[in-house]
Amino acid sequence: MILSLVLISMAALVVYFIAIPHDDHAPDLKRVDFQVELATARRAAPYPVAAPEGLPDTWKATSVRYRGDKSDAWHLGFSAPDGQYVAIEQSTTQKRSEFIDEASQGAKATTATEQIAGRTWVRYTGGRYDALVLKDNPGGSTTVVAGTGSFAQLTEMVKALKLG
Repeated sequence: MILSLVLISMAALVVYFIAIPHDDHAPDLKRVDFQVELATARRAAPYPVAAPEGLPDTWKATSVRYRGDKSDAWHLGFSAPDGQYVAIEQSTTQKRSEFIDEASQGAKATTATEQIAGRTWVRYTGGRYDALVLKDNPGGSTTVVAGTGSFAQLTEMVKALKLG
């Protein structure tokens, strides 16, 4: 009986060390091409849709969607060079405060602002994400640039945004 227990234990160890992967790396995120969805959103949305231009290739677009049936909501997510997440969210939702709360994952407005390209962006902190929020967009939309990235990364994204 002891011999059987030893053999079973050795087999379990072999399976553990050989058959079960022990890679602690985060999975490599697939880069998505967002140009088709961007063109569609820019044709359909009642506001100028924002997307970055000129970001280095180290920024990887990972998610994109346009929901015309849900307050003309635009989403474009990126993995920053250090693996942090940064997303652009736009909408013409009737409840601006709810949209900002959802897009920023519960962040709250601060008194800090940033002047970027002649516009005043309000900093939001806390919650799951930090965010920069622009409320006075052409077409009545609200733009939120939010994520786990630093405010320097959020600002870099905002500076790269072009409205179309």
